[in-house]
Amino acid sequence: MHFHARLSTTLASVAWLAFASLATGCASLGQTDERETAARQAKAHLAIGADHLKNGRIALALREFLVAEKFDSRNAEVQNALGEGYFAQNKRVEAEAHYRRAIELDPDYHDARLSLSVLHIVEERYAEAAAECQTLIDDPTFPAPWRALANLGFAELQQKNLIEARKHLTLALEYQKEYWPATLTLAQLELRENRKREALSLLRDVLSLSPAPAVQAQANYQIAEIYVSLGQREQAVAHLTTAVAQTPDGLWGRRSEEYLKQLR
Repeated sequence: MHFHARLSTTLASVAWLAFASLATGCASLGQTDERETAARQAKAHLAIGADHLKNGRIALALREFLVAEKFDSRNAEVQNALGEGYFAQNKRVEAEAHYRRAIELDPDYHDARLSLSVLHIVEERYAEAAAECQTLIDDPTFPAPWRALANLGFAELQQKNLIEARKHLTLALEYQKEYWPATLTLAQLELRENRKREALSLLRDVLSLSPAPAVQAQANYQIAEIYVSLGQREQAVAHLTTAVAQTPDGLWGRRSEEYLKQLR
């Protein structure tokens, strides 16, 4: 009797443990389903926000990114998107906080670190920008080292480290010869060293790559400056006129219009 009693007790215990395990499993599965659903919701709002941001609808983009954050606040991609949204609104403190949060969640999230380096450059925090770029360059898994090299070269140029700037900009173009940001910054370096013809060639290369109108306007303005210094006034006027047409309300368009008034 005692044996059967112990056996019954043991079987009951096993049955209870099995039931408890099953119940826990169901709860875990339920929680997993909820997390997966939330992650899908976050991804959907992230995609909608990215489309808004791409098309200049910044406020709508931020709205979607904030909704995505409610669904999945520990998603590094969501945090980076919030950084991009706030940066587009020139809210740099908020942008930096989200970029850093994205990196904290995923130290290998390259886009967030690259964006953080750009923010540092805009704020003229060149040493910090250089440090972030170097981290990317040293990471063999970073798929676009030329982007970090170009940013690093720009930061070094601003700090007057011309030898290092040239080295890194040249290396960027070895990786990707049609990467216009590196070409444009290298042109600025040539101008800094009064190598006008070399700068002229590089600025023409920038134009051949058809970057955004604002970039083309800058290149045309600087080409015009070189032509004026070389005594080629007509060519200068032609490039300034093009720059005004490209961005009539932009910085380089306005500068070009003022320069034209001086030349006429």
